[in-house]
Amino acid sequence: MLHEIGTSSALLGFFGGMGMQEMAIIGVIAILLFGKNLPGVAKTFGKYYGDFKRGLSDIQSEFHNATREVEDSSSSGYSSKSSPAQFDDYDDFEEASAPKFEPPPQSSTPEKSELT
Repeated sequence: MLHEIGTSSALLGFFGGMGMQEMAIIGVIAILLFGKNLPGVAKTFGKYYGDFKRGLSDIQSEFHNATREVEDSSSSGYSSKSSPAQFDDYDDFEEASAPKFEPPPQSSTPEKSELT
């Protein structure tokens, strides 16, 4: 029903969990708080909200461009004829260079402790 009126999905995302009663209560509180200044406050809020959305969009686009550059630079390291190595093809296991631990040999007669 709201999509038929033509509201944007961003506005629906912002007010997604609010019903008509909640919005009416917020409207009444806004009228009580701001009175005659309400149109100016709404205009200022709209301006700051637009600036915030533009800034967020800029940050998202810079992030996507940076990840795209990283993906392009990592994929340019491979030639077009060879495919990147699969996880099954790569084995990074190395044998231990330290000597293996061997327990001391067991003596045939157990020693008694000197505590008794």
